[in-house]
Amino acid sequence: MLNKPVIFFCLLSLGYLMPFNSSSAELSLSLPQQIGQKLMLDFRYYCDNNSEKQCRTPMTILPKALAEAIAKYNIGGVILFSENTQSIEQTLSLNYNLQHAASQSSSQLPLFISIDQEGGRVARLPRDVATSFTGNMSIGATYEQHGTFYAKKSAEVIAAELSVLGINVNYAPTIDVNMNPNNPVINVRSFGEDPEKVALLGAAQVKGFENNGVISSLKHFPGHGDTNVDSHTGLPRVNHSKAVIYQQDLAPFKDIIANENPGMIMTAHIQYPALDDSTFISVDGKSMIKPATMSRTIMTDILRNEFNYQGVVITDALDMAGISQFFDPTQAVINTFSAGVDIALMPIEIRNEADLLKLDTLINSLVNAVKNQQLNSSEIATSTQRIVNLKNKFNLLKQKDKLTALVDAKRIIGSKAHRQLESELALEAVTQIKNDNNLLPLALKAQQHIHIIMPDTRKCAALEQALIPLVPASITFSCSSLQGFDYKLANQHIAQADIVIAGNATPNQSAVEIGGMDDLADNPAFAIANGDRENQLKALLSTAKNHNKKVVFISLRAPYDTARFSEFSDTILATYAYNIDVDDGTNVSGPAFSALAKILVGTAIAKGTLPVSINN
Repeated sequence: MLNKPVIFFCLLSLGYLMPFNSSSAELSLSLPQQIGQKLMLDFRYYCDNNSEKQCRTPMTILPKALAEAIAKYNIGGVILFSENTQSIEQTLSLNYNLQHAASQSSSQLPLFISIDQEGGRVARLPRDVATSFTGNMSIGATYEQHGTFYAKKSAEVIAAELSVLGINVNYAPTIDVNMNPNNPVINVRSFGEDPEKVALLGAAQVKGFENNGVISSLKHFPGHGDTNVDSHTGLPRVNHSKAVIYQQDLAPFKDIIANENPGMIMTAHIQYPALDDSTFISVDGKSMIKPATMSRTIMTDILRNEFNYQGVVITDALDMAGISQFFDPTQAVINTFSAGVDIALMPIEIRNEADLLKLDTLINSLVNAVKNQQLNSSEIATSTQRIVNLKNKFNLLKQKDKLTALVDAKRIIGSKAHRQLESELALEAVTQIKNDNNLLPLALKAQQHIHIIMPDTRKCAALEQALIPLVPASITFSCSSLQGFDYKLANQHIAQADIVIAGNATPNQSAVEIGGMDDLADNPAFAIANGDRENQLKALLSTAKNHNKKVVFISLRAPYDTARFSEFSDTILATYAYNIDVDDGTNVSGPAFSALAKILVGTAIAKGTLPVSINN
């Protein structure tokens, strides 16, 4: 019979137990260990060779060199992208190996394993596997009918699905108050334009995440809601007065900090001159106002001292252009730490083994910055203590064995109950903005023809397939994709149609939806750079109007576009989402399209209310 030490060793060698001793590490960490804990790295792509070509091989299995680096440098956390999470089995194995690597470090502190799983536009787990929901603005649209119910329940589901995979930090909820119709990066990621409702819904999500074992991260402090520049591609500036900032941008953060004490808060790479107009000299020698991420006034005086937030503050990704085009990586991290931020997210790019030299250089530079008093050693120690405290609070040492975790993951992730809640939210969110002559519900008859206009053919297919079981079998469909269509054929279809259903999605995609700055490097125009689409859609709907066709317009994303198409439409609906969860080449479906089909034919009614104001 094996004795207990032998059993323990066998389990440990298989990766089933993690012998962390965070209580001892809590008492004394060396300066390099402290610096390592303050870094959150991404390994989205990794190539074994050191080729100068761009590496675009997804990191799905932890390479030995990265495992050794995590242990050697006492790295505090990692962020996962969709490339890292391709299946339940693979993600579980990767996360176990990541934590095992951390267990080999001198501090033996577990990792923060983090992800952007907001729901809606931003989801990193495969949509056909995990429950993604239709996002924050759809939740905001349900508030009048359901209060905070869907905010809390969706967070509980997302937390359950993340935690069973070994993911312990979610960069959510987004509590930016969307006050700008032209906001390219937030829009439907926001609950709406009312700070009080945003605070209530955000607090419900914090509770839903953290009561189910996942650390939440409010973002983006002090607010990204009134910007018309994406901080992935530039440095936005908010010119609100101080009074407006406190009443709108900051209000949800202040309320949630006071009531829920979230584990983390993420910074915004945005200039707020009314809060801090101090300047820095950029790498090209220009004098510029400090972004909030690097402002001690905003991060320490307001967030720490005035709002009394004692949790962990993490930067937004430091590879975003709002930071990277003005600072070299080391100076960027030094500036954020000087401001009082605890963790630097994605400070350098690691894509092959040679890049690990950058990590060595960065850590040595940060250690030297403390030694030469460019960084305050006491503040670094206090910051590290906050990180350790948060890891202890959420008991990141607790690990299920792999077999139990796999069984639980397959039972929980994308379960029937979770998908049902996802469908319910999608349906309850749909908002009827206009219904001239009571066009809805559609009185469809045999032999009629429906022409669908959508941003792409897959969305046409999703709506058509959702409608087919609900309409007479003899009804026929045709489609015009705004990615490209034959004008003559489209006009023929419209002329023959009894009903025209048109969907539009604005604004264009942001880098955050796809993943981040790697996508912009691959294709600077990936954001569907086609200002012509709205004109094409208007031309098609004008044709429909000239033929006296009944037209239903559907806003598939931010509902501000409904004003621009109102004159061409009898009925206007808003869904706030167009996620497709299943697309196997034949079957195409998503919760927003299923909800739309029910409302179009009258098996359900639209109950949502607009969370933002629209010009009439």
